Amino acid sequence: MTALYDVAAIGNAIVDVIAQCDDAFLDAQGLVKGSMALIDTARASSLYDAMAAGIEASGGSAANTLAGVASFGGKAAFIGKVADDQLGRVFTHDMRAIGGIFTTPPLAEGPATAQCLINVTPDAQRTMSTYLGACVELTAADVDQAIIEAAQYAYLEGYLFDPLEARRAFAKAAALSHGAGRKIAITLSDSFVVDRHREALLGFVETQCDIVFANASEVCALFQTDDFDAAVKELSKRVEIAAVTRSEKGSVVASGEHFHEISAFPVEKVVDTTGAGDQYAAGFLYGLSQGRSLADCGKLGSLAAAEVIAHYGPRPQVRLRDLAAQNGL
Repeated sequence: MTALYDVAAIGNAIVDVIAQCDDAFLDAQGLVKGSMALIDTARASSLYDAMAAGIEASGGSAANTLAGVASFGGKAAFIGKVADDQLGRVFTHDMRAIGGIFTTPPLAEGPATAQCLINVTPDAQRTMSTYLGACVELTAADVDQAIIEAAQYAYLEGYLFDPLEARRAFAKAAALSHGAGRKIAITLSDSFVVDRHREALLGFVETQCDIVFANASEVCALFQTDDFDAAVKELSKRVEIAAVTRSEKGSVVASGEHFHEISAFPVEKVVDTTGAGDQYAAGFLYGLSQGRSLADCGKLGSLAAAEVIAHYGPRPQVRLRDLAAQNGL
């Protein structure tokens, strides 16, 4: 069956608020630099009030990845939960504006649309405080069979592994995708997610996933080791493709006994690392959907990551398809 979509993603539908800060602000707010912490409504309100003026834009890890896929010229669909409120309408508009399909029914009542409050220090490290709101209301019933079966790759956001209902949604998506002869990819999202759910997450990866995206800290956390190479090898034994980023050192792509070391694309100045992993996954998945080699997929991922860290915000500000052509990709 011909695929209607290159990538269909299931993830948190979030509106990002991004502001600059210094280390003193993080200390004063009790924030751990470079981390992602879940917060409640009251904390979201107080932190928002304390933050410097910033920019607001639709985000969410998997949604950011789809924005990158669309920027490369790919066909994308998103499954995620927003509320029937102003931010929910903003998110819906933004997803459709990039050319993505987004038809998940919004919540008529209950929690508000999710927000991620991102404080960026001068060294470009981002510290995220996330109010999940409506995101946690996603259920298996929201997984659109027609969309998953029509996508070459279904991409799952590890942050959603927290709620039990979302795990059921992941299991449904995996069954539908594999039943249609498609592939399942997952991003581990954060080492804190891995620490909370290591056994269950590893079990899901081993039995349901074909492709895993991770960074160095996440893959090491998954196998409880400080040995990066050993962790990548362990992951490669369990999945068809492991794509692991390591900041300025680029990435390693492993498939079976084959390992590809991908260099990072040069960046004149790193401004904000928000979305780097998301855009790496975008380039990689787009490359896979077009039948490119694993090395080329890694290069497309590195190119997209380099573009996004050179400015504020987690989504591309130039057309990645044109950027790839300019760089011979």
